[in-house]
Amino acid sequence: MQIQSKLPNVGTTIFTVMSGLANQVGAINLSQGFPNFNPSERLQRLVTEHMARGANQYAPMPGILPLRERIAEKIERMYGANVNPDTEITVTAGGTQAIFCAIAAFVRPGDEVILLEPCYDSYRPSVETVGGVVVTCPLSAPDYRVDWEEVKKRITPRTRMLCINTPQNPTGTILRAADMLKINEILRGTDVILMSDEVYEHLIFDGEKHASVLGYPELYARSLAIYSFGKTYHNTGWKTGYCVGPPELTREFRKVHQFNVFSANHPMQAAFADFMADPAEYLGLPEFYQQKRDVFLKAMANTRFRPLHCAGTYFQLFDYSTISNEPDLDFCKRLTTEFGVAAIPVSSFFSDLKDEKVIRLCFAKTEDLLEQAGEKLSKC
Repeated sequence: MQIQSKLPNVGTTIFTVMSGLANQVGAINLSQGFPNFNPSERLQRLVTEHMARGANQYAPMPGILPLRERIAEKIERMYGANVNPDTEITVTAGGTQAIFCAIAAFVRPGDEVILLEPCYDSYRPSVETVGGVVVTCPLSAPDYRVDWEEVKKRITPRTRMLCINTPQNPTGTILRAADMLKINEILRGTDVILMSDEVYEHLIFDGEKHASVLGYPELYARSLAIYSFGKTYHNTGWKTGYCVGPPELTREFRKVHQFNVFSANHPMQAAFADFMADPAEYLGLPEFYQQKRDVFLKAMANTRFRPLHCAGTYFQLFDYSTISNEPDLDFCKRLTTEFGVAAIPVSSFFSDLKDEKVIRLCFAKTEDLLEQAGEKLSKC
């Protein structure tokens, strides 16, 4: 039997490769983006309590109503937007599933999707799986600033979607109010849908505010905004997130969602609905992760790595050009095997594998592990 791959250029993800190598040699794994600490004990208890009460069968397709109501309350509190939990919020099996459904619901064969690269690695294969055409707008180190005039030049009658991510993985950069206004300006009068990946909405530092599409009514009218409980509550393995969009877009999103996973984990949803009653649990995240960023930067101060500014996420980029001229993938593998710290090469987030001698390290770790990593990398 002959099989023609829909993704002929896709292999095992770099995250799997580097985590596997870290496990093989016993290195500190700062490559894959997950915490090495547990979520709240109370949140864990709530899950088991809801299991004991019987929340073990399918949840409603859009998600349980108490959770969607909590999400709507949070959105009003943070962004001043009133969204209808019945028609504008869908609970998903994580952020990546929501991203795929958003793309699959609207992108047809031949439609163009603009990606700002480097970007999260699921965007491109999601577009290609449904026959879309990726149009890239490359950003450059050290600031990875978006030139919106360059984005505007890439919009054609075939453009169906623009994908943004703020705070941005892998760069740690953020979009601000001026960026949102510019996006609104260049998309006005078009049929372009905006997919806004905001899974790190609470991981934003130095007094900055998160610029969400939910806070811009005209922009929100064409947007699907994606969020992740895993990033907010330190439980990436629970794979629960949500998508927020106006009713006409949500209807189409749910058509794909219901045949993709139908519904997300029921006991987790019930636990999150209870846990979100206390906003302090997510409002304290900026300070929590900023402290980790600063501890990590201090631990890395005695190394030859040059840090790039991290305004959000739990990823820190480092320029290693004064240490080695090796390709970034080779350098990351050598860091893992020789110095005992696993990293991700930023070239893996570019379609053309653009190599600027920059690596990504995750600081969603306990402080002792971050200090150990800094000590190991000081020998590089």
